[in-house]
Amino acid sequence: MKQPIPFSEPPALCGLPSPYYNQAHIAWRRACRSFIDENLTQHAIDWERDGFVPDDVFQKFASANMLVPSLPAPLPVEWLKKLGIHNVLDTVKVENWDYIHTAIYTDEMTRSGLQGPAASLTTGYSYAIPPILKFGSQQLQERFLPDLLLGKKRICIAITEPNTGSDVAGIQTTATKTADGKQYVVNGTKKWITNGLWSSYATMAVRTSGPGPAGLSLLLVPLLDQPGVSMRKIKVAGHLTSGTTFIELDEVRVPVENLIGQEGQGMKYIMTNFNHERLTIAIGVTRQARVALAAAFEYCLQREAFGKTLMEQPVVRHRLAKAGALLESQWAWIEQFVYQMTKLGKVEADVELGGLTALAKAQAGIVLDECARCAVLLFGGNGFTTTGRGEIAERKYYLVGMYLGGRLIVIYEQASTVTYLERGYRVDPKMSCLI
Repeated sequence: MKQPIPFSEPPALCGLPSPYYNQAHIAWRRACRSFIDENLTQHAIDWERDGFVPDDVFQKFASANMLVPSLPAPLPVEWLKKLGIHNVLDTVKVENWDYIHTAIYTDEMTRSGLQGPAASLTTGYSYAIPPILKFGSQQLQERFLPDLLLGKKRICIAITEPNTGSDVAGIQTTATKTADGKQYVVNGTKKWITNGLWSSYATMAVRTSGPGPAGLSLLLVPLLDQPGVSMRKIKVAGHLTSGTTFIELDEVRVPVENLIGQEGQGMKYIMTNFNHERLTIAIGVTRQARVALAAAFEYCLQREAFGKTLMEQPVVRHRLAKAGALLESQWAWIEQFVYQMTKLGKVEADVELGGLTALAKAQAGIVLDECARCAVLLFGGNGFTTTGRGEIAERKYYLVGMYLGGRLIVIYEQASTVTYLERGYRVDPKMSCLI
């Protein structure tokens, strides 16, 4: 068996022992990689160049139950079995699914090194359905979950606004009840909404009462063909295929039955999604860093300058080693988080891991930044071409400026972590061990 390029795969896939993966996880990795390679990875860079993923790809994933793994573990077994979903790829029974299976899936979905194609398929499914499962009324679930879980209709999560990014409590989109109390009238704008363009619905944060977090609620808002809703694609520096959308809502009428949970609880509901969002993003971004660094390593073995390969230059080896140390440390930390998620209940995990998961996401951005810069530097002129050998490095480097490698989001996640841990310590001093 050919030895992988250094840093191209996690240590457990290079033959090194690991305490985390059992035979069921190994079998899942094998089946998962085969499906994703055939239906996503081998086409990803062409689709990213074109700026869209063909519509039939989503249906292929839905038909194979390969959207289900993007949900938080444990999976909603009762609902899945009710809809005839008993396993994924005839390999893992839904009741046996754990967070390690989720991590493997997330890692494989970004093995092309590009986040956009994978995000075009799973972002809405992964982040917009869980609030309905956790907090939606029985009638709301019965009305919407069958089509959403089976991939017959699509959904997005709509939180961010033009003037409200990380400051979720400052959301300005309003939902005001009509005089007869039967409908909400929604007015406002949402920006940077992944998957919005093709979504029938949005799990949307709206303001149903006064200022601050206590005035927020979650509402299931119809989008496609809904009067008063207009959507347009936002051209972004990376993630060209993910359907980043600007949504305008003008007197949009929504039945009060579409309220998710209770009025005024929206901030709480949003926060419960964060562990899953942050950890899956950290996994995907770390894989992107791995792809960039491995591409640079392979290039340095082949590229000759001044009568020797680049790899023979001590300064080149030092730069690769520095980035590699950050990369493998980050992956070890992620594996630790994933394992802990398999041992903690949802409520306990939110308390014990919430702040540190934010830090893991921020650190993933720093690692991507270092690996992308390293790759572009070592590729030289090739690192600034949008085709050919340096393309993946150029795309990673370009991405760094607007994604998790961007310093603003890193600073925000670090600051929110300190705040979270400080508050936790005041409530329970044993949390000091987390600092």
